[in-house]
Amino acid sequence: MCHGFDIQGFRQAQTMAFAVDEINRNSKLLPNISLGYSLYDSCVKLGISFRAALSMTSGRGEPFQLNESCYGYPPLLGIVGESTSTHTIAISSILSLYSLPMVSYFATCSCLSDRRQFPSFFRTIPSDAFQVRAMLQILRRFGWTWVGLVISDDDYGHHTAHSFQSDLAKSGGGCLAYIEVLPWGHDVAEIQKIVVKQNVTGLQWIASEAWSTAKVLHIPGYMHFLAGTLGIAIRRGEIPGLRDFLLTIRPDTDTLSTQDNTLVKQFWEQIFRCKFVSGWMEMEGQTQERLCTGNEVLRNKETEFLDLSNLRPEYNVYKAVYALAHALHEHLQCVPGSGPFKGQSCARLQGLEPWQLVYYLQKVNFTTDFGDQVSFDENGDVLPIYDVMNWRWLPDGSTEVTNVGDVKEMAAKVIDLNLDEDKIFWNFESKKPPRSVCSESCTPGTRMARKKGEPVCCFDCIPCSDGKISNGTDLFAIYIFINYSTECTSCPEDFWSNIQRDQCVPKSKEFLSYVEPLGISFTTASLFGALLCTIVLGIFTRHRTTPVVRANNSELSFLILLSLKLCFLCSLFFIGQPRLWTCQLRHAAFGISFVLCVSCILVKTMVVLAVFKASKPGGDSSLKWFGVMQQRGTVVFLTLIQAAVCITWLVSSSPAPHENTEYYSDRIVVECLVGSTVGFGVLLGYIGLLAILSFLLAFLARNLPDNFNEAKFITFSTLVFCAVWIAFIPAYINSPGKYADAVEVFAILASSFVLLLALFGPKCYIILLKPEKNTKKALMGRGSPRS
Repeated sequence: MCHGFDIQGFRQAQTMAFAVDEINRNSKLLPNISLGYSLYDSCVKLGISFRAALSMTSGRGEPFQLNESCYGYPPLLGIVGESTSTHTIAISSILSLYSLPMVSYFATCSCLSDRRQFPSFFRTIPSDAFQVRAMLQILRRFGWTWVGLVISDDDYGHHTAHSFQSDLAKSGGGCLAYIEVLPWGHDVAEIQKIVVKQNVTGLQWIASEAWSTAKVLHIPGYMHFLAGTLGIAIRRGEIPGLRDFLLTIRPDTDTLSTQDNTLVKQFWEQIFRCKFVSGWMEMEGQTQERLCTGNEVLRNKETEFLDLSNLRPEYNVYKAVYALAHALHEHLQCVPGSGPFKGQSCARLQGLEPWQLVYYLQKVNFTTDFGDQVSFDENGDVLPIYDVMNWRWLPDGSTEVTNVGDVKEMAAKVIDLNLDEDKIFWNFESKKPPRSVCSESCTPGTRMARKKGEPVCCFDCIPCSDGKISNGTDLFAIYIFINYSTECTSCPEDFWSNIQRDQCVPKSKEFLSYVEPLGISFTTASLFGALLCTIVLGIFTRHRTTPVVRANNSELSFLILLSLKLCFLCSLFFIGQPRLWTCQLRHAAFGISFVLCVSCILVKTMVVLAVFKASKPGGDSSLKWFGVMQQRGTVVFLTLIQAAVCITWLVSSSPAPHENTEYYSDRIVVECLVGSTVGFGVLLGYIGLLAILSFLLAFLARNLPDNFNEAKFITFSTLVFCAVWIAFIPAYINSPGKYADAVEVFAILASSFVLLLALFGPKCYIILLKPEKNTKKALMGRGSPRS
């Protein structure tokens, strides 16, 4: 006798009786074989469960004869039960010693999947391991990453909590904000402490299968915080004919055993609120309560017992009985000589060992009339499927629990979640799924920085550093934490992060451009210098017959002006994006142009010295070496040397454009590699050699009489020229990228302007402003107040 009577437990027991009766009436399943059963009420007490299990196993060795009445103890093929995980763990540990198959319809602890401890255990309800995975799938569906766990203080609660924490950590699906254990006792203070601590209002609840359909909680007083709950529920099924079977139950049925009659009488008293009178009660006079007649009509009674619209544990009981029956049926189909046991033998019905039935049970595979497939994996777990329930709060204040989808595990452990989100009731003002995160997802261009001492879901968002980006704003990115890294992603070598740090863009290419201020200034100066050379050339051409122009070989003057113009123009090769042809031409044009110019100056200086020497007695012979042809030949020869250097350089190791990423991390410097440093050094050295030689010769002629004073200007111009190029070398070496080109352009323009102004400025001054001095007499110094 138990305290109280569990209507649902009794209905589950009657479902097993119905399944046995239905199988016995099935001509295709176990023909000519009748199944029987015994019912044991454990009263949810472990001690009673143990006694029941031992009672069932103790008589299994009693002999019996086929085709005769079953007397004594018939063979025990299997046990359907227990309901709680704690009791099932204890009982299955004992039954495993006998390899006796046990099929539970309600024990969900994932620990029961351990085949080493429970080799003969099976169940038709999914394991908590799948329940956890199903819950995580719901969390993932709505992007909920910040969750709390409230568990019961038993094996079911603790094992589920362990699985939940483990799977949550493995999947990176979020973080556990807290875990609270609800005591079984009536410790009001402890419960109030938990409620106050967690503030249960305004939360989204996800119910385990243990309470997702518990009607005891479906009352208006709870709906303020429980409405909108999403729950995992045992698969609902339909069992045709069960209602008619239940209606046959009567306390005077002689087909039930005495034990069964006791249970039926308790059920009858519970349903009709009456009492059967026993002999001792009549003797004591305890007959104040309404008496049960046994003729009450069950069909006319509004009771939960006959409400079969929500068969869940009962459906699992039904499948458990059928699983055992199908296992026995497969055993009977065995053909001797092709059996699964030693020597390809088959098990005998008369001597069927429990472990042999475990073998067939492991291979069971059938489909119920409701359309669900029943088979067991290597751990004895059924193909998992759950219904997803939602607690709705109706406008009239009533509540209902509706099915809004299902979740099942497919092949390769892939979980398939089907939800009709339009049917889901959300208990929030927005009527939409809530947000549940410790920290909001980082926006593009930022990265997560873990908060010290807090879970990984709690973080700050800080901007990515230069050259790195983050562009993942997916709400579910935290579920695959490796993709939602705490580090930003570095851009490829030729790319750089944009201002928002959310995209890699091609690096800008840096070179001395025509459109930047420095490039514009150099271009203007270059063109102005070329124009100035053209103007001077025009002046000299117009006044080519005047003494100032004709003095000291006007042909060399024109050649210097032409070379200076080329020098000004060659600086343009250093501006703009470097190309192969510009890289090859820039130094060749620069080197040849300057050598041509300096060669002319050198020859001009040498002519000045020769003329001065010829003016002295006996010096006429020196002029024969400095005739026009000799001067031209010298200039050409000196220039050809530079041309040969340039050709050799271009052929052996030609300059080429190069994209340099070492100077700066955020941009590419496009520069011309000189190719051969030796070639570049010889080119500059040769120019410097001619310039120094010109300077030395001009310096020697600086004190010549006034009619030879052009040597002073050559001295000054070549001195400045040498100074510019000496300063150029360290500046060029230490200037990165486009600034090296800018230094070289500046040196070209500066030296060109110095030569142009120093050599031709005084002559233009005389030609344009002092025409009276542009005479042979004035040029020779005659009529001068000085002797």
